[in-house]
Amino acid sequence: MFDPEKITRIYFIGIGGIGMSAIARYFHEKGTVVSGYDKTPTSLTREMEKEGITIHYVDNIALLDKEAELVVYTPAIPLDHSELTFFQVNNYLLLKRSEVLGIITKGKFSICIAGTHGKTTISTMIAHILRDSNYGCNAFLGGISVNYGTNFWSNKKKVCVVEADEYDRSFLKLNPDMAVISSMDPDHLEIYGDEKGMQQGFIEFSERIKSGGVLISKYGLQRSDDLKAPTHIRYSLQNDAADAYATNITMSNGSYCFDVMQLDWMVDKVVLNMGGMHNVENAVAAITVAHYLNIENDSIKKAIGNFRGVKRRFEYIIAPFGSVYTSLNKRVDNDDIIFIDDYAHHPQELRALVNGAKSLFRNRKCTIIFQPHLFSRTRDLATEFAAALDLADEVIILPIYPAREMPIEGITSKMIAKEMTLENKYIFTKDELLSWISSQQNIELLITAGAGDIDQLIKPIHAIIEEKNYTNND
Repeated sequence: MFDPEKITRIYFIGIGGIGMSAIARYFHEKGTVVSGYDKTPTSLTREMEKEGITIHYVDNIALLDKEAELVVYTPAIPLDHSELTFFQVNNYLLLKRSEVLGIITKGKFSICIAGTHGKTTISTMIAHILRDSNYGCNAFLGGISVNYGTNFWSNKKKVCVVEADEYDRSFLKLNPDMAVISSMDPDHLEIYGDEKGMQQGFIEFSERIKSGGVLISKYGLQRSDDLKAPTHIRYSLQNDAADAYATNITMSNGSYCFDVMQLDWMVDKVVLNMGGMHNVENAVAAITVAHYLNIENDSIKKAIGNFRGVKRRFEYIIAPFGSVYTSLNKRVDNDDIIFIDDYAHHPQELRALVNGAKSLFRNRKCTIIFQPHLFSRTRDLATEFAAALDLADEVIILPIYPAREMPIEGITSKMIAKEMTLENKYIFTKDELLSWISSQQNIELLITAGAGDIDQLIKPIHAIIEEKNYTNND
């Protein structure tokens, strides 16, 4: 096995992935020569290139680093990838991302956040609290922190905040001192077989918590009693049967004020400038972790108050009038459009997103544009996706984003639409969507959602809105 402190050259296959890029940045910051391949350039890969990391976008063995001491690959890379095959045939040291992350964090105090949804926001909140309070941590995140514009940062303190990915059982390579489990809803059934198999994966993750460690899990999870930990704390949004929960919640201009209660402690008057009641629940989990690290209440409240969220997690593209900030520095009057973007790609995430937006903006028609992610997920959860989308007032479904998969016969976006009861539903291509938006005069609350490349539509949609004078440019 390799020593992360001594390695001098490392090559990444799939370097642009959100988890892969955090590890690449870790080694680059240490002075290691880092290079890699990815399928397409993105804003993230461009940022990495600016930082000095060499990336190419053609599967070509002539472009790879033949002097690499370690090759890291993501399980999403196809087995017939020529670069991967070259390294395998020539007996290079090849490790999955999860294995490398496990080695990096070994010997450090690790706070690992798992869950089929919620983990990115919770891990970013925790890492932000630790950074903002000067507690200090190394952060390996599954999203881009808006506060810092990155998914990785380092600190001399041997503390790591790690997003623990359940895909391909990756989180079973980690050894947490503290762990959070936010959800265990069925997903990645191509890996786990069925819902019970997936739940068993989370149980095995909890069993990896070190002696004397703490598990903080969402109250009411199925098989919660099977989760193993020396200390087990359960959190909730508002259920006072949980060990930690929020109370006295009030809403104003897209923000929340609330108290966090536990039997022998409380943090009062917490302000979260981020939409969605599910994010209040995420904050309860993050605050509970911070409390068990003995971070002072005032430092916790200050950090949550200035937390600006995660890119594509209930992110305001055009924010409500009077809100603390907007992503594109625009403020709108109460009669103008509000535009939210979110990474939601699981039915429960979609449900929380739509409910959160409609609870904040009760008098607005809710229009959601959704891009399904993966043929297998669409096949397995079409009914659940339909029920979540039915909560909106108007729905546009884009073609399925395949990611790592080949098409599955008979599985298209129509499969979701057929299950829906909502009348105002459409299936559009990207070009048809942009034309449709240009023709509309009554969009009030607009949401884009999905884990594929739907984020590339944000600027074109925003430009159309600007051109149509939805926003107040004074």
